Amino acid sequence: MRYYNLLILALIIGTVNLSWGQSEKKYIARTIAFYNVENLFDTINDPKILDDDRTPTGSDRWTSEKYNSHVNNIAKVISEIGFDVTKNTPDIVGVSEIENKTVLMDLINTTFLKDSNYGIIHFDSPDARGIDVALLYKKSVFTPNSSHNHELRIFDENKKRVYTRDQLLVSGIFDGEEIHFIVNHWPSRSGGEARSRWRREAAAGLNKKIIDSLVQLNPNAKIISMGDFNDDATNSSFKKILETEGNRNRVKPGKLFNPMEDMLKKGYGSLAYRDSWNLFDQIFFTQELLKEDRSTYRYWKANVFNKPYLIASEGQYKGYPFRSYSNGAYTGGYSDHFPVYIYLVKEVE
Repeated sequence: MRYYNLLILALIIGTVNLSWGQSEKKYIARTIAFYNVENLFDTINDPKILDDDRTPTGSDRWTSEKYNSHVNNIAKVISEIGFDVTKNTPDIVGVSEIENKTVLMDLINTTFLKDSNYGIIHFDSPDARGIDVALLYKKSVFTPNSSHNHELRIFDENKKRVYTRDQLLVSGIFDGEEIHFIVNHWPSRSGGEARSRWRREAAAGLNKKIIDSLVQLNPNAKIISMGDFNDDATNSSFKKILETEGNRNRVKPGKLFNPMEDMLKKGYGSLAYRDSWNLFDQIFFTQELLKEDRSTYRYWKANVFNKPYLIASEGQYKGYPFRSYSNGAYTGGYSDHFPVYIYLVKEVE
């Protein structure tokens, strides 16, 4: 937590009228982050999922040494997201591509994160590879009241079930006010973007159903949806199904603002493939978080966490996110995705 004076925030937010003679106001800034941690698997073979490669005798030769290195690398990254502003670790962290709760326990107990006292909310999903989503939260800031894993039930053209990740909804009290968080990892583009599009549109439909149900209960609900969507903010899953808006001045009450749409147009990316950048990792939210009254938490700004050490400096993926595994070998890197994050601010006495 860190305080900011009105002059600094007014220049950045652009919604506060400032006169030189008025007294200063102070704000709390808090960080909400999302990170695809690239196959954070333990070394133990689980017969219920397809994790054979990530074992000591598997094709990845996934040893305890490599696993511990990957856990510590991910923890280091998380500990620094938003730190330059808040001088603290993130208050909420959504994660994807984790195998189970055990790896999350190892993650939050590293020297990088232990003092933050994170809690964990996680459900095993029906994904064939066994990769799940989860929410990490600071117990000193957020108190969960309820959590549900919403299953995405989709079937291919042969009426065969496509097993993919759940969407995790966590509702609770965030520093005195109710906020809902949804963590996503939508179906991949395997087989091509067009051919697989219907799967992500179905995922968007489920996300919209969750959000609409919360807004129906409370039209002023603060809802933040985050994840690796395997789509950009301009794709049909966002613009057609979720009907997200990239211009904050056009967002209607109960509707969704996606700051990543404008960032994408400006060239920001969270992952790269064949010299093309995408911003699949996104955080969007309801219009309630855009209001000018900052007596409660409101949106400030969004960013991609892409520090130089997270960028590969050589090899096939030079200039891309420094991944942990490449060409059949452990690289000592971090992830093939950059984390993304937003700041929420609230005026204090």
